[in-house]
Amino acid sequence: MRQYEVTFIVDPVLSDEEIKSTLQTYQEMLTNEGCKIVHTEEMGLKQLAYPIKRRNSGVYYCIEFQLEAPSFLDKLELSLRRDERVMRFLTISLDKFGVKYNEDKRNGLIGKKRTEDEKGSDAKKSEPKKVVADEKEVVKKVVAAKQVLEAVKESDSAASQEEE
Repeated sequence: MRQYEVTFIVDPVLSDEEIKSTLQTYQEMLTNEGCKIVHTEEMGLKQLAYPIKRRNSGVYYCIEFQLEAPSFLDKLELSLRRDERVMRFLTISLDKFGVKYNEDKRNGLIGKKRTEDEKGSDAKKSEPKKVVADEKEVVKKVVAAKQVLEAVKESDSAASQEEE
């Protein structure tokens, strides 16, 4: 079975019941065709990057499902295209990396903010960088080079004064 993901934007002018019925319509359509729904996510009302059908926002939904016969995708996309409640949609086929990413995201491994304890333990685990030691050596060499340069300038100025 291949895994797919369909994301669609519903018109925000509709009532909450109509918006939820739109989601239920497509979930039922998928289950009636023998699809296994892996995950459904309501992303909520979001601003659009540009107006679509004179709307500046939309309600986002994402349904992840498994399907044996990809011929059903044409029927699904046709019904999404004809549905006036749906402003835009995108259907993608997930490869093994996309499936793994979505599983990790659902399990909280991706997008989770690290706590201060985790940040501190990572800092303790890492060894001091050798770059810092190298920087100290470079600073010493630069100071020594400046001293040599000053000595050369003094000797040049002394030599030029003797010539006069």
